[in-house]
Amino acid sequence: MIGAFTALAAQFPPPESARDDGLLCLGGDLRPERLLAAYSRGIFPWYSIGMPILWWSPDPRCVMPLEEFRLPSRSARKLRLHPFALTHNAAFGRVIRACAAPREKADGTWILDEMMRAYEKLHALGYAHSIEAWRDGELVGGLYGVALGRAFFGESMFHTQPEASRAALAGLVGLLRQRGATLLDCQQETPHIMRMGGVMLPRAVFMRELESALRLEATTKNAAHKGAAFAAAGDGPFPWSPWAETYDYSSEAGCWAARS
Repeated sequence: MIGAFTALAAQFPPPESARDDGLLCLGGDLRPERLLAAYSRGIFPWYSIGMPILWWSPDPRCVMPLEEFRLPSRSARKLRLHPFALTHNAAFGRVIRACAAPREKADGTWILDEMMRAYEKLHALGYAHSIEAWRDGELVGGLYGVALGRAFFGESMFHTQPEASRAALAGLVGLLRQRGATLLDCQQETPHIMRMGGVMLPRAVFMRELESALRLEATTKNAAHKGAAFAAAGDGPFPWSPWAETYDYSSEAGCWAARS
């Protein structure tokens, strides 16, 4: 099974052969094994309705160094005074649909129906995850992405109340630190990300960091997460175990606790 996955990953062109705008190739499908093969090589899909599937490997690449993350002082102050309740994987489908919803000053969405279905399959296998921000029982912000080994690939975020997406990102950073992750890929540069500590890495540097993050499971403890979720993924079809736990954020303890 692992050999078949490796062969599938090898079907992608070398990332360094991408065009100047980051476009690497087109075509294929969005089945879980192809998506994970792409992410393992630093490649992600991004396209619009009426287009074939486009696969990208930008150079430079936007990442968020986990130890350099910082909230703008004004945001940090607001979140201290009026915190959101944070959860992990409590409403993945709602988060991805909210991320796909039309936005002001945006031309349509790249999160098409087939994209949502594909990432929901990854979520069911334990490889796609969401962080939700709640206020008074209402989902008001969140984000989703893909986790492989010690790497997390952020895909999209949304908010319907000010600071909710920043709260979700801060929560994700805290959870990744707690799990021993080393790489948070943001894919594209945005003012929002750069204000919080994002940096641009040359592709060669990004690929070295990605290879390191994928080499080992996050921690010895997390290697034990394989359990039932790993078996549910097909008794080990991929080189990395999925997350077998979900979490809720404890503001009192200042950390994430596994949900019972």
